Amino acid sequence: MLSRMARIAIIGGGSIGEALLAGLLRAGRQTKDLVVAEKSPNRATYLAEKYSVRIASVAEAVDTATYVIVAVKPSDVGSVIGDIADTAARAESDAAEQIFVTVAAGVSAAYFENKLPAGSPVVRVMPNAPMLVGGGVSAVAPGRFATAEHVRGVSSLFDAVGGVLTVAESQIDSVTAVSGSGPAYFFLMVEALVDAGVDAGLTRSVATDLVVQTMAGSAAMLLERLDAEGAGGEAASGPSGAMASPTDTSAAQLRAMVTSPGGTTAAGLRELERGGLRAAVANAVEAAKTRSEQLGITPE
Repeated sequence: MLSRMARIAIIGGGSIGEALLAGLLRAGRQTKDLVVAEKSPNRATYLAEKYSVRIASVAEAVDTATYVIVAVKPSDVGSVIGDIADTAARAESDAAEQIFVTVAAGVSAAYFENKLPAGSPVVRVMPNAPMLVGGGVSAVAPGRFATAEHVRGVSSLFDAVGGVLTVAESQIDSVTAVSGSGPAYFFLMVEALVDAGVDAGLTRSVATDLVVQTMAGSAAMLLERLDAEGAGGEAASGPSGAMASPTDTSAAQLRAMVTSPGGTTAAGLRELERGGLRAAVANAVEAAKTRSEQLGITPE
């Protein structure tokens, strides 16, 4: 048995598992401290050749890990949790504590807690697609037995693929509806804006370049504003006199800044409001949240 010295086992070598693996290596983690369990021989060969990482069975990977990251599809959790739990139970006498992390959408921390040895710390994480390019955001939710130290350790892992924030697990369905599904909303908006540009007389390539660069630049402006306001340590006062966070006001302030009274932008925004953009977005988030709740896997 190998010594468990902050080793990281990734159970599942799909897109999320690979993105995390690549991010950890970019962040300076050594391949000797990483192991992947992947059931597809072709996928396992690909990961081993591309990242020079060790491939092992689920039991072997868990046996040598401090952090066990379950990155399989929700439908595959049941097929791997037995091996994980059995190996964890045999290793309970080891001095090094194991922390279990799940990125399987819809699978509650309590499900894992009920399958694993009593008192096992479980941390649930909801990342999103931009983690594939290191620009994701991951919401980290501690389970019943996870401490603040456990959360910090898990957050440091996912920091390699983007931003990290901590939420209560009760908010994970809302997180899924906003950031998990959010990239698809964004891509739909890009698609619609490109099509509108073509209808307005632009070539599709020109419209695409204009839209993508505009979106990227606008996001950069907003991030810069949020960073500046966060560094200032002051929140804006809301209409009721309560203090509001910078994120409540920054997007609206920037929108006002680029909107001249009676100008072209004002005319366009008026049509978006008339078309019910805000209501459509709210309805989309609520529908996605409801579906996430319906798909959830809870303790048996």
